[in-house]
Amino acid sequence: MLWTRRAALTRCGGALAGLAAWPALAETAYPNRTIKMIVPYSAGGTIDLLGRLVADQLRVGLNAAIVVENKPGAATVLGAEQVARSEADGYTLLTATSSTLAINKALYRKLPYDPVADFTAIAPVARVPFALVVNPSLPVKTLAEFMAYAKANPGLAYGSAGNGSPHHLGAEMLRERLGIDVHHVSYRSSVPALLDVIAGRVAFMVADLQPALPQIREGKVRAIGVTTRQRVAVAPDIPTLAELGLDGFELVAWAGVVAPARLPRPIVDQLAAQIEKLTSDPVTVERLTAMALEPVSGSTPDRFEAFVKAEVDRWSVIVRNSGAELE
Repeated sequence: MLWTRRAALTRCGGALAGLAAWPALAETAYPNRTIKMIVPYSAGGTIDLLGRLVADQLRVGLNAAIVVENKPGAATVLGAEQVARSEADGYTLLTATSSTLAINKALYRKLPYDPVADFTAIAPVARVPFALVVNPSLPVKTLAEFMAYAKANPGLAYGSAGNGSPHHLGAEMLRERLGIDVHHVSYRSSVPALLDVIAGRVAFMVADLQPALPQIREGKVRAIGVTTRQRVAVAPDIPTLAELGLDGFELVAWAGVVAPARLPRPIVDQLAAQIEKLTSDPVTVERLTAMALEPVSGSTPDRFEAFVKAEVDRWSVIVRNSGAELE
């Protein structure tokens, strides 16, 4: 068959177009290179654990190469800013918390990222309950006794994981609701604050239950009540503060996974499906529950995005009422 000049050009052009499209088609297979999970906290803590659990799930479920990079600092701002400025290609993810995506918006005058506009919400991972704990030498076992003791001893010191942390805001919520005069002592993280409650250097703190529970069980600190709406499954003997008279009181932090804004939806859905597998896996649920964490399953990227927006509004009120210093 003889080709005309036009037919030859047409066929060659089509072949060249196909060759040109081949790299683009090859790049659509996700993932085909290493994924980086940024954890904006130090290694060894609760959020680091959750980030590594997610990373392990993605490694197995997506057959992906993945590394976890801890980048603590500035109340998670450093790690969050890095992810917000990264390419929206699915190869840079962030284990974000209520501090990262909600509290910081109200706490920082010039936050270098927008918690809604600069990220793609993928999935929540777990809720983090808190408890009001006191040094066992304090002559208090109930919320009423704690309130009476604090009023009789104004200026009582409490520890927190830093200005604007959930620990700080929770204690300030108690100060306002109970009408007590207390003094804030800020630490770099919750663990040294908890150690100083044990040592008696500070009288109490609102502590995340995960590191506090072993100390409670050993009698090194005394739990007055948990800050969740219902009792925590792993510690059913500890009443809620709402049960003890603070109607509607709730303080729960949370962690989830986000990516840079405008991540393509097919990649979002792949990642969300893997996180759902993790948080609904009976073995994982049992493990996290035993650690006083509450896995979150049954969400979607759209629901998680709506949740983050609502949390920004909710925490802005709490920060405004707390007297936390704006940074």
